[in-house]
Amino acid sequence: MSDGAERREARRFTMSLPLRVLPREDTGREVDASTRDVSYRGLYFLTDADFKVGSEIEFVIILPQQVTQSGDVNIRCLGEVVRIEPTENGRVGIAAKIARYEFMPATATAA
Repeated sequence: MSDGAERREARRFTMSLPLRVLPREDTGREVDASTRDVSYRGLYFLTDADFKVGSEIEFVIILPQQVTQSGDVNIRCLGEVVRIEPTENGRVGIAAKIARYEFMPATATAA
């Protein structure tokens, strides 16, 4: 039973950041998306693409210069889709947990 209390283990930060997502099963099909909120354990993002709960995804979060106060920073992550929700604007909301991540130079992910 829910008592309405917040039970998250990690603080969430509400921020809209550019995100590139690559489903692990569909090599080569990169999807553009944007975050709604982020924590060190997971994120929630909005996209037009189809995903399945339980599927592994690889994604790159792009922290722009305005956030880092220096150059762009890319964080490459491996995660798993844990929840999918339709949104009012026709996009899909995806909640994913982060299994591991690494910081990358901006030039390493440009293609």
